[in-house]
Amino acid sequence: MKNGILITGILMLLCFTGCRQKSTDPGNSLLFTDKTDISYGTESDQRMDLYLPKKTAGKEVFIIIHGGGWRGGRRSQLTVFTHRLMEKFPGHIFVNTDYRLASTSRYALPDQTDDIQHVIDYLEKTLPFEPNYILLGNSAGAHLSMLYAYRYDREKKVKAVINIVGPADLSNPGFKSYEDYAFVEKHLVDPEIIKNNISLMNFGSPAYWIDKTSAPTLSFYGTKDTVVPASQMKVLDSSLQRHQVSHESYTFNGNHVEWQNEPNASFLISKIELFLRHISKTKTP
Repeated sequence: MKNGILITGILMLLCFTGCRQKSTDPGNSLLFTDKTDISYGTESDQRMDLYLPKKTAGKEVFIIIHGGGWRGGRRSQLTVFTHRLMEKFPGHIFVNTDYRLASTSRYALPDQTDDIQHVIDYLEKTLPFEPNYILLGNSAGAHLSMLYAYRYDREKKVKAVINIVGPADLSNPGFKSYEDYAFVEKHLVDPEIIKNNISLMNFGSPAYWIDKTSAPTLSFYGTKDTVVPASQMKVLDSSLQRHQVSHESYTFNGNHVEWQNEPNASFLISKIELFLRHISKTKTP
């Protein structure tokens, strides 16, 4: 079946979700069809935007996950960066998603990693092929991307993780200076989901779950970041190296949010392209 027919079929299925449809041109006449504000669950935060290329070159899907300290932020914060990625990867499908936010009366986990699974379940019911996923997040979204890939992706459908300023070890002394660390200690992980003798902070730390089967990981940390210090990169790299997981890490000149500014954004996108090309070449048939 031709790609054009496949995409038409996808759009017909999505028409029943009540979302809005339009065409997007992120640049260089690379046309995507947008399905915005799709509901993938029953709650108001469970919404996403889906970008389908007119001509699909492969079966890779970027899932973009925003930051905001687990209890704030919106997917709209990453719309511009998503469009920049669409320019570089015109044959990929893109999802920019919200998730259920935490509060003093609602834990972040397991809701937020469950929501990544809900997005994947939605896509697999909608797309006429079995995709490979690239999880890309910033800050809390990067933490969730890593945690889902290392802890919950039991079928190994995640091809790669792109970690932008994400906390990897919540117990690391450098992260304990985070101004909202008390919220992390009390409201990140629901203690009811812990079955073994694991501390809350270890359970919520992506680095704790890394093993030899973990997804290849590309990381970026800011040299002036006082929220998630670059020391997190050393902890993450050490664990990935110890388990012989393919990984690369880079620093950029800036604070926690300046990765979106030029020249940093272009630097990140170029490294993402090279990393994904590298792991595709080295993947065992």
